[in-house]
Amino acid sequence: MSIDTNIKATAGYSIEEGNAASKNAYHWAQKTFSTRAGKPGEPAQDLAGGFSNEIHFGAERLGIGSDGIGTKIEVAERLDRYDTLGYDLIAMVADDLAVAGFVPTNLSNIIDVNTLNYEVVDELMRGLHDAAQFSQIAVTGGEIAELGNRIGGYPGAKMNFNWCSTAVGVLHPSLERPLSGANVRAGQAVVTLRSPSFRSNGYSLARRALTKTFGEKWHEAPYTGPDAAEMGKTWGEVMLAPSLIFSPGIAAVLDAGLPLHAAAHITGGGIADNFKRVLKNGVGAELTNLFEPLPAMQQLAELAGITPTEAYLYWNMGNGMLLVTQEDQAEAVAETLRSHGYQAQVAGRITPETDVVLRVGAGELRYEA
Repeated sequence: MSIDTNIKATAGYSIEEGNAASKNAYHWAQKTFSTRAGKPGEPAQDLAGGFSNEIHFGAERLGIGSDGIGTKIEVAERLDRYDTLGYDLIAMVADDLAVAGFVPTNLSNIIDVNTLNYEVVDELMRGLHDAAQFSQIAVTGGEIAELGNRIGGYPGAKMNFNWCSTAVGVLHPSLERPLSGANVRAGQAVVTLRSPSFRSNGYSLARRALTKTFGEKWHEAPYTGPDAAEMGKTWGEVMLAPSLIFSPGIAAVLDAGLPLHAAAHITGGGIADNFKRVLKNGVGAELTNLFEPLPAMQQLAELAGITPTEAYLYWNMGNGMLLVTQEDQAEAVAETLRSHGYQAQVAGRITPETDVVLRVGAGELRYEA
């Protein structure tokens, strides 16, 4: 299938440019670390490449990370439903903390709106409350800012807005230092957790493909995939399906005393791009038993005109998190996750070669280091 470069270009989606901008931003941020050297709040210097960082308060080690929902908000505006976005907001920050070994504890959020609508904010915060209860997080701060025409979105929505948050957590007591990938070695095993939704990434490309296929009212187009009962009867419902929060499962694995050497939250950039961040010792991975792609993702890849290699870079393709553990403990890790309500299975192994190789159907996808 040929790649629809027009859809990709108009989506404004460039993984390479995004990575470069993030790396540059972190470079400037890192120059500020010296302001807290030897003082409370001193940042760790060795966790570059992740989406959260460690800060020291005496002997206490805290994690901190920030993120937002992105353009998934437009789907909520189209459907006039806002009670699921709290799961997306918490998943983006809590799971970034969890993969570094932190147990998320508190969250502060900011809602930037064009014109305030009480009912929409109430629905947003009710969903955030439910997600916080699921993940055992206390929402301890926030702000609503009315910014007028500085905030845009779907025309005719009750309220256009952007929603971001910062979360903090404590290093799990079983760990001496955050998970960074420093202890990843060839021969270790990889466990995958199934993601039942698109989570909160790759929406610009998805919306462009859906608009080209179904027109401006794409969210009303029927979805007839075999997973419609789970995902929804329209493409709008499919794209609004909330993120599953994985952080309680990671904490359960550590609570059980099982070894974790690294973890990767599979968001924008897909499996290879995110997993490479924790493969730091000249190793790679061969993943032969991933969860099957969600049918909706397969259909969307066809609508967007992208290859499987690219689809596994734009979306998680049904795999929301990867954990690295000892080979003889991998099934115990998966079973612990299953006992806490997650779908998990041993997906593959760490290899001495640097490439990340995915066995998908009858084919092989290879991503160079």
